[in-house]
Amino acid sequence: MELASVVTPWFWVGFIAFVLVMLALDLFVLGGKKAHRVSAREALAWTGTWVSLSLTFCGLLWWWLDGTLGREVANAKALEYLTGYLIELSLSVDNIFVFIMIFTYFAVPAEYQRRVLIYGVLGAIVMRATMILGGAWLVQQFHWILYVFGVFLVITGFKMLIFAEAESDLANNPILKWMRNHLRITHDYHEERFTVMKDGVRWFTPLFLVLVLIETSDVIFAVDSIPAIFAITTDPFIVFTSNIFAILGLRSLYFLLADMNDRFHLLKYGLAMVLVFVGTKMLVAGFYKVPIGLALGIVALILFTSVAASLYATRNREKAAP
Repeated sequence: MELASVVTPWFWVGFIAFVLVMLALDLFVLGGKKAHRVSAREALAWTGTWVSLSLTFCGLLWWWLDGTLGREVANAKALEYLTGYLIELSLSVDNIFVFIMIFTYFAVPAEYQRRVLIYGVLGAIVMRATMILGGAWLVQQFHWILYVFGVFLVITGFKMLIFAEAESDLANNPILKWMRNHLRITHDYHEERFTVMKDGVRWFTPLFLVLVLIETSDVIFAVDSIPAIFAITTDPFIVFTSNIFAILGLRSLYFLLADMNDRFHLLKYGLAMVLVFVGTKMLVAGFYKVPIGLALGIVALILFTSVAASLYATRNREKAAP
């Protein structure tokens, strides 16, 4: 099976250059190196910026394809991108729940969380790119791997449904236990530093432990999200761009939702149902190909219903808040 892309290599070069420019702006121009507590207004502005950029990209891609390959191809690829982006963005919310748990467990000051998430996003981009290339190669060499992906997603979705309310025991995390047993770790934070020198000896700060756990969670969630996007499209460019745009908006979305994550407790069930749906879509592809437009509508309906149900179930909690 050959994984053909509708774009030229220059699109890859242009998109990667765009990502590097945006990351550089965030890191060196817009306060990425300055420790500060990210306000809700700042988080909302950046979230709106990333969503707007992702939709603008979709519009430009549609415009170019419409003029070169025709309206039918343009519509199909735009729907593939939108569906993939929505799925990846929704699955990243589950990442946010884990980030909140990690930051809470380590009592990370709000002004230091930004730097950890910056490195987390950079690491996630590299890992996603590597896994997408690996996944594309596997699909090209072994088309039946898509059915393996489908089974994996269905099983993962049902496990999420069963253990949605289970409490995570971070203290017994094997990676954390190994680091505590083998590394010199300071008791206190040293601003945004990951390591410090004491009497000529290198010590690691608790922020380093947080960073390792954040990066580890990125790998774990990529194992779910990469197969999910291949359920929508096998076009490497669509897979890559929808993933990267979702990751770029992850940090700002975290700061936007961090203070009210308890109001979205039913969203985990919605995310589990999305995984079951896309996994099932993969498994029945040999008999019936679910139209991309229908898939987009089903995913959007599942997410909207779970968010609305969460907000309705916690409405009294909002009223009782001082």
